[in-house]
Amino acid sequence: MGELRDRNYWSPYFAGACAGLVLVLSVLISGNYFGASTSFVRSVGLIEQIFSAERVAQIDYFVKTTPKIDWQWMFVAGVLLGSFVAAKTSGTYKTQAVPDMWRDKFGSNVVFRGTIAFLGGTVAMFGARLADG
Repeated sequence: MGELRDRNYWSPYFAGACAGLVLVLSVLISGNYFGASTSFVRSVGLIEQIFSAERVAQIDYFVKTTPKIDWQWMFVAGVLLGSFVAAKTSGTYKTQAVPDMWRDKFGSNVVFRGTIAFLGGTVAMFGARLADG
């Protein structure tokens, strides 16, 4: 645990306050709350348009919601970029296929870790889309 204290982590209170400020500004400026699941679906639509724009035009969801890069998509891109910058500036960035905590509990099998991560993401995305989020 001493190793964790030696690192220069961002304060969770400061990070939470910043996220709250971004949410308030998002609502004030665009009238919309931020989210990620719609951006994922639109990204898939954008990629699919490369291969078959006609097929995308026939999908009911994309008739109502055109696949495009909008403020919400840029927000998700900003979350990815911001988390990378935060990790780099705090000195906590490292690349590893299996996180230490996972390895200590379940072993170092990369395929097992990837499978569980994929299934967890699938369940989370399904739930978010089911809730219209």
